[in-house]
Amino acid sequence: MSTQLPLLVDSHAHLDSGQYDKDRQATIQRAIDNGISHILTIGCDLNSSLASVTLAHEYDNIYAAVGVHPHDAGEISATTLDQLRKLLIQPKVVALGEIGLDFFRDRSPREIQRAAFRQQIRLAKEVGKPIIVHDRDAHEEVLQILEEENASQVGGVLHCFSGDLTMAKKCLELGFYLSFPGTITYPKNDAGREIAREIPIDRLLVETDCPYLTPQQFRGKRNEPAYVRYTAEKVAELKGLSVADVARITSRNCFDLFGIGSVDQKTKIAYQIRDALYLNITNRCTNRCIFCAKFNDFIVKGHELKLDHEPSAAEVKAAIGNPAQYSEVVFCGYGEPLLRLDLIKEIAAWLKEQQVKVRINSDGQANLVHGRNILPELQGLVDAISISLNAPDAADYQRLCQSSYGEQS
Repeated sequence: MSTQLPLLVDSHAHLDSGQYDKDRQATIQRAIDNGISHILTIGCDLNSSLASVTLAHEYDNIYAAVGVHPHDAGEISATTLDQLRKLLIQPKVVALGEIGLDFFRDRSPREIQRAAFRQQIRLAKEVGKPIIVHDRDAHEEVLQILEEENASQVGGVLHCFSGDLTMAKKCLELGFYLSFPGTITYPKNDAGREIAREIPIDRLLVETDCPYLTPQQFRGKRNEPAYVRYTAEKVAELKGLSVADVARITSRNCFDLFGIGSVDQKTKIAYQIRDALYLNITNRCTNRCIFCAKFNDFIVKGHELKLDHEPSAAEVKAAIGNPAQYSEVVFCGYGEPLLRLDLIKEIAAWLKEQQVKVRINSDGQANLVHGRNILPELQGLVDAISISLNAPDAADYQRLCQSSYGEQS
């Protein structure tokens, strides 16, 4: 396993802030040195939007979003919208934001905030760019406007998410991502940690919102993109994942939403999650489960598992490399591994020669597939088999999993 820092994306920063005037270049370099591959710097008014675009043009690893924050909603006019429209078509301008409602500070009249929010959502739909939403003490109205304006057409992210779990689920239903800053490291922020724990990792982003919301480790000091790692570490702890997992998944999320950076599109035969290695040896399956995610895509925890052929034993061994570095090796991909029983026996025997723990994830129908009890053949080769039951009885199982073996399964 590599000791190289896993690459992260800071999905929300304000690098145009005057707090960086004396050391902006050094701040950006510290981010690079700490494994931050890309930074999305966000406009809050026309001037900061222009500054963000300039930074994106100056630095290869920086992208920009432009928009008018609810604090400055009174700035919105036909002229402002036209200027934003021109910025939004520039290279490396990937989103419209931050926009939304702030009923905590109420620095702009609420009616003006609402109008500015709606106008900018319409502009985002016109140019086909996602939105970055600011919501403070305005949860119900933010959701209402997102729904009424059909904002799901372009999608986006609720940054510094502060709603409850019910709101989180509604945002996800609308196709939005949720982003979390350093506040989830604060000792008293149990509510924020609960949301981060409960939502799917493939709909989660990490951010700093720098120079604000510094993680607990540096609280009281100026925040900066390098510190997004502390948020990622907390997410990893909450999710039971490694920081490398969180980095890989959230970076893919940023790529999918904003087109920022790049992702590894290569199909994985062997893929790591936490400290275990998983083997993707077939996409064939005995079931056609109605809940199976592969009918949408073949991405698992940021790994591409769509095979163009079933790998040979030699290919599997090459993909594994040194198996001793993993806590276990698991036959598990988007398919039923025991359809390839002979390959499993060969690879498992090779792994056992190296004293590696071996596990199989299965739907439990291998005896039906092969017409015999295969368990004796796996004795001494496999330490554990995890069976996905998926239902309390045969009828429900067949309804949900649609096995080719009917109720025998």
